[in-house]
Amino acid sequence: MKVQASSLRRGSVVDIDGKLYVVLSAQNIHPGKGTPVTQLDMRRISDGVKVSERYRTTEQVERAFVDDRTYTFLYSDGEGFHFMNPENYDQVTASAEMVGDSAVYLQDGMSVMLSTHEGVPIALDLPARVTLEITETEPVVKGQTASGSYKPAMLNNGLRTMVPTYITAGTKVVILTEDGSYVERAKD
Repeated sequence: MKVQASSLRRGSVVDIDGKLYVVLSAQNIHPGKGTPVTQLDMRRISDGVKVSERYRTTEQVERAFVDDRTYTFLYSDGEGFHFMNPENYDQVTASAEMVGDSAVYLQDGMSVMLSTHEGVPIALDLPARVTLEITETEPVVKGQTASGSYKPAMLNNGLRTMVPTYITAGTKVVILTEDGSYVERAKD
């Protein structure tokens, strides 16, 4: 199915010269003079090579047929990351290269959107926010104001983030999966 290049978003899968690519980022550029273009940063699914392409916003690109479904994350091992379709209990295994940086946010039983092409996982879309626990952080310094001040903290998944000064170790917080930033204290 052909679509306009300007309609492609992060996670879209396109077919260029018989090879599948997943869009990592799409940016529409409108120069003051000249034709608007769409800058696509993509990763070839077969071997993981990253490429960058520019298309006129009105150009047509072949979009691959991809099955997007909600899967439940089960576990990871030497073979890869295992997901289960909650409707029919079919399991698929995604490679570590395909999961990429998203691996640190995966939790047992987490529902994710998994894109498959001919039964092979090709793209993973995490929930926008996840709840994690602070394992260690600096103690509160007396006299420091609560608003506007941030301090480094280590999360239970191994990531570091900046949190407000009143947050202590053992507190559950909501984190954005897009960039790993603090959103709010989790409501239990």
